Amino acid sequence: MSGILDSVNQRTQLVGQNRLELLLFRLNGRQRFGINVFKVREVLQCPPLTSIPKLNSLVRGVAHIRGQTISVIDLSMATGGKRIENLDNAFIVIAEYNRSVQGFLVGAVERIINTNWDAIMPPPKGTGRASYLTAVTEIENELIEILDVEKILNEISPLGTDVSDEVAATLTTEGSEGKIIFIADDSSVARSQVKKALTTLGLEIELAKNGMEALRRLKVLAEETGDVTDKVGVLVSDIEMPEMDGYTLTAEIKNSPELQNLHVVLHTSLSGVFNEAMVKKVGADDFIAKFHPDELATAVQRWLVNTDK
Repeated sequence: MSGILDSVNQRTQLVGQNRLELLLFRLNGRQRFGINVFKVREVLQCPPLTSIPKLNSLVRGVAHIRGQTISVIDLSMATGGKRIENLDNAFIVIAEYNRSVQGFLVGAVERIINTNWDAIMPPPKGTGRASYLTAVTEIENELIEILDVEKILNEISPLGTDVSDEVAATLTTEGSEGKIIFIADDSSVARSQVKKALTTLGLEIELAKNGMEALRRLKVLAEETGDVTDKVGVLVSDIEMPEMDGYTLTAEIKNSPELQNLHVVLHTSLSGVFNEAMVKKVGADDFIAKFHPDELATAVQRWLVNTDK
């Protein structure tokens, strides 16, 4: 166990080439779950938690870790299960989203496994809108569930999605009339957040649930004219997605004659400075490391009116 915990920080550096590593854990039962190691700062046994009045009922308390006060979310309760009772044997997964740090209380931590994004599949049909799954994969003949952490965090502390009046007044899409803004993201909450922020631009918006779905649709849109930019103004893509991640999607676009002129903005809740190096490597035009409506709308508008090819 100590080997797993000690190695998390070093192993977060795996990115690109459509590969990822998953930290496997359990909540209250036998079902195993996974979280991308790239999201994880560290894993530690649950320290003493301090209760604070008026906390969200899903937050079990706060922990003081390395000089920082971190809210600890009971991941079992947050997904509709029973609270994790035995804190002495529980663990906290410290993760960073949108440049903020959260602790996720889990029942047990197992190990890290290396896999490909093409082995990560969308959740089965029929799971319903209330499902907290964003993807699934199979390890040792067992289904591993990957949770939609953005949805969990949004239910606890919703992010604002409206572009400010000041920024909205400066936005223009002159020259891009009739074009589509294309959004690719596996999280239903993230897709909704990005779509609402970009609705201010007044253009049609099309959505895809993963990189493979986005690539196929973009190629269809390009078939009629031979250049997708005749129909699509900008692609806003998540990085983490089943079947094909955002880095691989971008590389495929930039290597396809009919798609290569499309401006690509990579947008993610993942934190990490070396994302910027990967953005340049795969040829993306822009990178936004935090959901902020004003910043996102401004970036997309900039690339809509930038007609350089």
